Amino acid sequence: MAKRDYYEVLGINKSSSADQIKSAYRKLAVKFHPDKNEGDKGAEEKFKEASEAYHVLSNPERKQNYDNFGHAAFENGGGGRGGFGNFDFSSHFSDIFEDFFGEGFGGGGRRSRRSNNRGSDLRYDLSITLEEAYTGKKQDIKFSTSEKCDTCSGSGSKPGHDAGSCSMCGGHGQVRSSQGFFTVQQTCPQCSGSGEMITNPCGSCSGQGKKQASKRLSVTIPKGVDDGTRIRLAGKGEAGSRGASNGDLYIFINVYSHELFKRSDENLFFECPISIADAALGTSMEIPTIDGGRAKIKIPSGTQSGKQFRLKGKGMPYMRGSGSGDLYVQITTEVPISLNKEQKELLEKFREIENEKSNPSIKKFFQKAKSFWKN
Repeated sequence: MAKRDYYEVLGINKSSSADQIKSAYRKLAVKFHPDKNEGDKGAEEKFKEASEAYHVLSNPERKQNYDNFGHAAFENGGGGRGGFGNFDFSSHFSDIFEDFFGEGFGGGGRRSRRSNNRGSDLRYDLSITLEEAYTGKKQDIKFSTSEKCDTCSGSGSKPGHDAGSCSMCGGHGQVRSSQGFFTVQQTCPQCSGSGEMITNPCGSCSGQGKKQASKRLSVTIPKGVDDGTRIRLAGKGEAGSRGASNGDLYIFINVYSHELFKRSDENLFFECPISIADAALGTSMEIPTIDGGRAKIKIPSGTQSGKQFRLKGKGMPYMRGSGSGDLYVQITTEVPISLNKEQKELLEKFREIENEKSNPSIKKFFQKAKSFWKN
């Protein structure tokens, strides 16, 4: 038997909004739910048909595939990703109804009891130089946070008193309510899922178990960190309420730009200008390294502008593991912008005696140009 059009099943059209699609499905789900129509195979089939239609049309990508290819988009892999030929109703039912009714339904949701009292995570932005990223460093930071109350040791209760069970959920952390023929299970709004209520609150923290404070912390920045590196300090965030666990502190590293070196992963790069004479005749020179030292490189005669030399192990250290990246020195030949009389005369004389062997690239260029003009 051919499948009905999904829009027809839900009683909507292609221009219906996401809210209209959800509303149409909800009405059908309530009407044909098996718990309300026990033993009615027809109602059960209509319920599954509506669930299948909603599963497709509620997802933009699946909806687009269906609009383009119809049911063929989900059959034998044609036009889509996977099929609905064997639609697993049970695997999607919980997700669909949790969208409508909360964390659980029927005989109980799949999610475990949760507490919302964990402390918040904090972010701290720390800027360092490239040299500090190379060596690593210890940095003292100061930030505002919340800490466990010393008076009640974080319990929230006045010393000598214990928290009682929540009167709304009976200490379970979740409450159930009936919506038509559904039983909906949700986090208790009174105790936020903890199952406890403070009956005698601590006077120092008003029953929260934590207080605002200014905190100092020594942070170790490992050598080799890069711009954008995130360092997690577990449990160093804000204190949780009523004894719940602390959040985490995240240090976000910003590495300042360097006036000489540019970085790519663990490798360093910089441009080294040399004169025409040094490029033509060759030379030796000292260059700076990121550790503050010097390295010697030999520039062979005939070195062209753009030539790179690699100094192995002179880059940034690997943050995880041993060893370091490399330093790449790129040569740029500087043409003099101001010449005295003697320099001009020497260059004029050089131009007169230079030949094609001296400038092979120039020769090749003009050969290609002549060939181009002939064509």
